[in-house]
Amino acid sequence: MGMEVSPDVYCYAIQVVNICYVGSAVQNSGFVLIDAGMPGSAEKIIAETENRFGAGSRPKAIILTHGHFDHVGAIVELIEHWDVPVFAHELEFPYLTGKKSYPEPDATVEGGLVAKMSPMFPNEPVQLGEHLRKLPEDGTVPEMEGWRFIHTPGHSPGHISLFREEDRTLIAGDAFVTVRQDSLYKVLTQQQEINGPPRYLTTDWLAAWESVKKLQQLNPSMTVTGHGTPMSGQGLSDGLNKLVQDFEQIAIPDYGRFVNRLKH
Repeated sequence: MGMEVSPDVYCYAIQVVNICYVGSAVQNSGFVLIDAGMPGSAEKIIAETENRFGAGSRPKAIILTHGHFDHVGAIVELIEHWDVPVFAHELEFPYLTGKKSYPEPDATVEGGLVAKMSPMFPNEPVQLGEHLRKLPEDGTVPEMEGWRFIHTPGHSPGHISLFREEDRTLIAGDAFVTVRQDSLYKVLTQQQEINGPPRYLTTDWLAAWESVKKLQQLNPSMTVTGHGTPMSGQGLSDGLNKLVQDFEQIAIPDYGRFVNRLKH
């Protein structure tokens, strides 16, 4: 399912995760792909790309918000097909160069059925080789004029979000989401509510809270998150304010492997 959230920002849902295209399909001036979906989704992503931008089209670059399996699932096949650079924060490099696996998903964390199923999710690194590039230290985003990236760790060490000041559009990745991602019922129904990052993969809850505060202070008018449907206007503003104010109650689980470390 695809949704145009502005003339040059297009959100495409693949199973339970969103990818995002930034660039006008009308002006044909090039575009960038944000994240790379679930494992096995390369053909769908290529088909959607060509459906929106024309046969044989390819992005100028791929930008990764982070390297969890549901955001890099098709990345290896996509760079083989398109031969384009991939940009990520330097702190994600161990997980994108085959050097280090993420911690295993936490099935003990407070949450619904998806959290209990999470040990089945892959946590192994991918190997992007010479295609991988480091995001610039000045906060600019290659091939995305007018955008900047914000380091928003907590869900992963090198997690980033993307923001455009001109229209206050925010691509938040998993810094926060607009669905209760550990609840299978809410994932299936896409019941919209602003929540913290997915619990079963978040390893630093204090950093995650600080990251949400950073994004709330930007006062975004529109957001696309890694999970859930895009949100805008007063609902987004009120939801982010509530999340920041009540993060301990809304987002941080009562128990779990990384929560226990936080409390002790």
